[in-house]
Amino acid sequence: MTETSLLQAGGQSARVLDAGQGDPVVVLHGWGGRIESMHPVIECLAGAFRVIAIDLPGFGESPAPEGVWGTPDYAAFVRDLLAEMGIDRARFLGHSFGAKISLYLSAVHPDLVEKVVLSGSPGLKIAPSAQARVKKAVAKSARVAGRLGPPGQKLKQAVYDRIASTDYKEAGPLQPILVKVVNEDLTHLLQRVKASTLLVWGSEDTAVPLAAAQRMEQLIGDAGLVVFEGAGHFAYLDEPQRFCRVVRHFLGAPLA
Repeated sequence: MTETSLLQAGGQSARVLDAGQGDPVVVLHGWGGRIESMHPVIECLAGAFRVIAIDLPGFGESPAPEGVWGTPDYAAFVRDLLAEMGIDRARFLGHSFGAKISLYLSAVHPDLVEKVVLSGSPGLKIAPSAQARVKKAVAKSARVAGRLGPPGQKLKQAVYDRIASTDYKEAGPLQPILVKVVNEDLTHLLQRVKASTLLVWGSEDTAVPLAAAQRMEQLIGDAGLVVFEGAGHFAYLDEPQRFCRVVRHFLGAPLA
């Protein structure tokens, strides 16, 4: 993979890969990811586009932001970083949290986004599953127990350790940011998205169910949904060759 460099915008630094020639495509990884986790996508786009991939602040080799950032803060940072690089319009491809940032940029800064690919993007409040409702009830009971002194606090911690998501357990100092971004609902912004939008989803995505993608397709004016049967949340890893073909065609890569 091409060498990376540390760039700065608005006092915040981030590690950036800037490789290739052509129209710029910004690649944003998901929660807990880094530039390298998007390697199959970067390799797919190499040779056809100028690929800009970013270690989002707090991930990979980028320092964590000061304060509790939400999706709007990450989006503003990406916008400002691109401006520092002299890029005022680009295509975007995001996975999971990176897709949520791309979605926000598409709605709030439409002049910046020419086309956008969203894979496994959170951002819509959907009806919780029965399992999620049980977890919420158990967590509520644990919070009540935590007010009853040391034994209750131990019980609360034991319950949280059992039911907390892997992302939450591994978030470390980014836990407040994770809680904030998970609870953000972007539904009200979807009708503001003007860019042509490609939704790529795994039919077995349990992190962001297919129903969310179907709802996004309805709410975004110019959107199409491609479903990878049997794939999960990481559709670009489950079916890398198909993902590459679909994305290159949508983004307008020159024919080989």
